[in-house]
Amino acid sequence: MTLPLDYLPESPSQTAGPYVHIGTNPNWVEITGVWRNDLGLVLVGPDTRGERILVEGRVTDGAGAPVRDALVEIWQADAAGFHPSPAETRGQADPHFAGWGRQPLSAEDGSFRFETIRPGRVPYPDGRLQAPHITVWIVARGINVGLHTRLYFSDEEEANAADPLLNRIPEPDRRATLIAERSERDGLAAFRFDIRLQGERETVFLDM
Repeated sequence: MTLPLDYLPESPSQTAGPYVHIGTNPNWVEITGVWRNDLGLVLVGPDTRGERILVEGRVTDGAGAPVRDALVEIWQADAAGFHPSPAETRGQADPHFAGWGRQPLSAEDGSFRFETIRPGRVPYPDGRLQAPHITVWIVARGINVGLHTRLYFSDEEEANAADPLLNRIPEPDRRATLIAERSERDGLAAFRFDIRLQGERETVFLDM
């Protein structure tokens, strides 16, 4: 859920630098004692409602090489379409679902993997229902402003065809960069979402 930010002035942009993980995931870089577990690693628990799914993929640069120092965050509604946010006025979000996850990328191949739930549909500002989706945010060395994009699900064809945001992207090849392809993994539906920062089949990024 996007919150209004007009109550504070925007701070100047600067690159995340090579040290972003020290502040966000200290245990991952073997700095212990800050907190027991890095924040954002677990989205679901045994009492979380909804269909469990996997979201996995890689972040690559314009040459197709893995980006090894990036950080990926995901934000989403719960299975009923509610956000765990004070700004949520439509209903009560699942208290057993975090709604937010964070993961530093694998140093070997730039990959990420989240266990989460399939999100419910949420209304667009004009009231039309959006297709189920997950908001994805990427930061890395050399990126001055975090990149926002969306993940849609390949098995939600009818909802995707009517989604207000997807329909603002006229080129089918560009829309396809936001669709995660389904497979099966460990008994769960697994959705592959590769993020290309530049070049051929560059992922569509959103101005948010």
